[in-house]
Amino acid sequence: MIMANSSGGVRSLNAHRFFWLAPLLGLSLWSTAMGQQLTPPINPLQVALLKWGPNLTTTFTAGATPKGVAFDGANMWVANVASNNVTKVRANDGLVLGTYSVGKQPYGVAYDGTNVWVANHGSGTVTKLRGSDGTNLGTFNVAGGMTGIAFDGTNIWVASHLTGSVVKLRTSDGTTIGSYKVGTHPIGVAIDGANVWVTNEVTDNVTKLRASDGTVLGTFKVGASPQGLAFDGANIWIANEDDATVTELRASDGVMLGTFAVGVEPYGVVFDGVSIWVTNETDNTVTKLRASDGALEATLPTGPGPYGIAFDGANVWVTNSDAGTVSKL
Repeated sequence: MIMANSSGGVRSLNAHRFFWLAPLLGLSLWSTAMGQQLTPPINPLQVALLKWGPNLTTTFTAGATPKGVAFDGANMWVANVASNNVTKVRANDGLVLGTYSVGKQPYGVAYDGTNVWVANHGSGTVTKLRGSDGTNLGTFNVAGGMTGIAFDGTNIWVASHLTGSVVKLRTSDGTTIGSYKVGTHPIGVAIDGANVWVTNEVTDNVTKLRASDGTVLGTFKVGASPQGLAFDGANIWIANEDDATVTELRASDGVMLGTFAVGVEPYGVVFDGVSIWVTNETDNTVTKLRASDGALEATLPTGPGPYGIAFDGANVWVTNSDAGTVSKL
């Protein structure tokens, strides 16, 4: 049974309803009256339930075409491309705390410990919002086609696919410290603690730069059309959109450790401390892989068009770009 909750979300499949829902989901049950097994046809949701359990997702309203998402320690910040704003959602219950205007077509979101930074794809700018109340602290002209964005502990890095570069901004005032050439059409940005990793969509590779000065330390081949990426403490995981895989690279030297099948058109990647989660935009699912060896742990349903993904310390959040919602798993 799907029920609305008090914060405007949708709560799905509570545990105490699981027994009588099972036949509807295609699960095998025993009839106590007749002493015989009932085995309705299997459907895809059965697989998710068997792997994950009865509590699947809670879904909350965001803006139009949500893409990027970031966690600030208490709240989720969701970039809404088609509505040119960012929604702040309380992580514990999904309550919308505010919606704040930014630049055109905001894609990426990052949190620096105090403020939220938003990469505005359509206006070639980055907006800085105060995390406590969403006050606009500045909009900074950077370059064209801003997409991925990340915080390295000191500075903000943002990818510009139109210029084939990644730009480094000073967090105190948004001043551009440097602009560094990477590959063609850079998309995603991730930090490994000392270095910046950037996916290059057209050249099917990833560039590693030293965060302190932007020196290129290597360029490494991955799958077709790499998009989002994440660091697991030792390795970098990259979603390859056009071949439905995720590539694992050793962060120290870029050696390829493995390539693992996921869903169709994977985009977002996040690490939860044990597992790697990947959004599959066309499949309307997320794939969960064991970080130690890439083994498939689960494939779970989301809303339509899952894109961005973030971890809040307990739950995984996914933006459903085709539905204007964000799901909490």
